[in-house]
Amino acid sequence: ADIVPKKLGEVRTDVQETGVIRALVLYPLSLTKGDKYRALQDHTDRWRPAPGGVSIGHIDITGGTLGCLVTRGDHLFILANNHVLANSNAAEKRDPIIQPARYDGGTLDDRIATLEDFIPLNFGAGPPSCSIATGVESFLNSLAELLGSSHRVMAFQELPEANRVDAAIARPLSDDLVEKRILVIGVPKGSRDATLGTRVKKSGRTSGFTTGEIIQIDVTAQVSYGGAKIAIFEDQLMAGAMSKGGDSGAAVLDEEDFVIGLLFAGSYTTTIINPIQFVLEALNVEIAV
Repeated sequence: ADIVPKKLGEVRTDVQETGVIRALVLYPLSLTKGDKYRALQDHTDRWRPAPGGVSIGHIDITGGTLGCLVTRGDHLFILANNHVLANSNAAEKRDPIIQPARYDGGTLDDRIATLEDFIPLNFGAGPPSCSIATGVESFLNSLAELLGSSHRVMAFQELPEANRVDAAIARPLSDDLVEKRILVIGVPKGSRDATLGTRVKKSGRTSGFTTGEIIQIDVTAQVSYGGAKIAIFEDQLMAGAMSKGGDSGAAVLDEEDFVIGLLFAGSYTTTIINPIQFVLEALNVEIAV
């Protein structure tokens, strides 16, 4: 609540109690195969060609969801989250992407793509981007040097800069290893913006096909990525409880099969979604139709 002022100009803001919002990768310490969060078997199988909605992940993560296919120029790519395909910034370009993901029995023999590009997540650690702060740091260190002091000042940002997307793309080893269809839903018709009250649906690795409604727009949320990793996201979409751990990366579509967002986080009451236009612009891609 401290992040959001009561008013922005003449517009009143609203703070919704959600519980802890987490990036919806699988958490193996709390989930075991066979428990109530276990996915429907068909979403966790090995698929060739692989549709959207099935298990996928960087070789070093537990598992997430293949969202949909996108294009950049003449090339076809898999779209999902940074924390699914790029291991929350820890991956390198051309790292192996496997389908199914490791949690679902995937190995290097199940490699389907390589990491192509991702938007780095800002967790707030490290030097600030503010030019005033860095200028003050430089001035004080120059002064200390003139005075003969061996001590130096280093500025750090107290809060992480806000993120807008948790997104990455992977290049299939061959285009015939993937398909434009999203399991249960079909082929997307394109992309468009969602508004308050938009009815939505998704196909995910863990909870399968679910539906919901956009209950908040322009959302600011604090998202836990495990351990001390906390990221602030702004201008997000919020739906109700339509996702579980492992659904990260799923494409979210409206009732007319247009992609409106990329699912990446949630709590026991909510699902947090990157607006799709932010994702497409950040990665310079278009939905494959």
